[in-house]
Amino acid sequence: MGNIARHIAIIMDGNGRWAQERGLKRVKGHEKGAETVRFITTFASNHPEIEVLTLYAFSTENWKRPKMEIDFLMRLLSRYLKNETKTYKKYQIRFETIGDLSRFSPSLQKQIAAIKDETKNFNRLTQVLALNYGSQDEISRAAEALCKERKKISVETLGKRLESSRFGPVDILIRTGGDQRLSNFLLWQSAYAELFFSPILWPDFSPEDLETIISEFKRRTRRFGGI
Repeated sequence: MGNIARHIAIIMDGNGRWAQERGLKRVKGHEKGAETVRFITTFASNHPEIEVLTLYAFSTENWKRPKMEIDFLMRLLSRYLKNETKTYKKYQIRFETIGDLSRFSPSLQKQIAAIKDETKNFNRLTQVLALNYGSQDEISRAAEALCKERKKISVETLGKRLESSRFGPVDILIRTGGDQRLSNFLLWQSAYAELFFSPILWPDFSPEDLETIISEFKRRTRRFGGI
């Protein structure tokens, strides 16, 4: 049996450069990138293998960006969730998040919680947005919780405590935009993921590009440490 693309994770990089190459403000790239999220999510919901699509939307390091851009991203996230609720319902997509949401505004937290509740029974695809997420932060918070509970820290106990563990290991990890690094994204769950680095900027990334990657994934040999 060939490789199964059950869980795909994507570092959506290149929005700002896409806009700058066109003489536009960076925010226009983020807006176009949000459209790409819809196209890729819809494609994934119709794919026979994909069960989980995890998207790196806002990292713990993104707070270092200019306040004006951060404020825009928060508004864009709220608008995206409002507009995409109908997409979730139409395609039976369950919406989930990973990351520390406590830094977000109460209204945005409430909006996120409401959409999770509205879509909790959908099972065609689970879309996970990584929001204020960093893998090192996730691992350290899990370890701290185990210490407080006086529980043994092991690969098994720590792995189960990670919030991303709910969605299983990553099979394919993609980074768009040309850079070749993981940027603190799902380090634990991607231990044996197949890595793909695409030069295509995220706003230009298409379902056809994803299908090409899945086809290459099928041809790879996954050994998981064996022979």
